[in-house]
Amino acid sequence: MKTLRQTKIGETVTVKRLNGDGPVKRRIMDMGITKGVEIYVRKVAPLGDPVELTVRGYELSLRRSDAEMVEVE
Repeated sequence: MKTLRQTKIGETVTVKRLNGDGPVKRRIMDMGITKGVEIYVRKVAPLGDPVELTVRGYELSLRRSDAEMVEVE
């Protein structure tokens, strides 16, 4: 399964599943990343961390380690 970390710049993907547990998963869900939501990958920082996304009409920066927990299609 493809993760958000593997998504290329300019792609729009749909969240299929969230991995992880406890406070980390809760924090990702609180940012608006939930099952079925579309995410557009705007850009990636020069060293690859963080990733800038558009989620539910707002911009969000997410660490690569957190992006690895989001399965997309």
